Amino acid sequence: MTTLNRLPVLERRRIQAEVVRPLWQAMKAEIGEAGARRILSAAIVEAAIAEGREFARKNGGPGGIRGFLSFQHLWDADGALETEVTHTSDDEHAYRVTRCRYAEMYSEMGLADIGFELSCNRDATFATGYDPRIRLRRTQTIMQGADHCDFHYRMVREET
Repeated sequence: MTTLNRLPVLERRRIQAEVVRPLWQAMKAEIGEAGARRILSAAIVEAAIAEGREFARKNGGPGGIRGFLSFQHLWDADGALETEVTHTSDDEHAYRVTRCRYAEMYSEMGLADIGFELSCNRDATFATGYDPRIRLRRTQTIMQGADHCDFHYRMVREET
């Protein structure tokens, strides 16, 4: 495990954002915001899938919803997220995020415009990387201006 991976996820995202900031600025200047956003988003999605697969490999996964939830505390560490569970079962887990310190941090860093790409964009793809049967439905995020995030993870049959 690298030193970076031993840190709470909120702190890791802060460090990553410090590295991304000058790259984001350079890409926007060179190819424009739309192109820079596409590149950033694609790179983050690819990294999140790989991270989810590696997490499953190291933790005996894929482990379905229950296995996935067993490490949710990593994202919540140090009060990073305040949540309210609305439904849970072996095949589904739904909750609302009512406070997101990730969004607060990116705003303080002047990176609110790419906060979704840096953090929220990872949620569904990390889960699918961890277990290809897990899907996330989310219709809104605090990062994009809503008053809460609505997460609904569910298991689907494996595609043939």
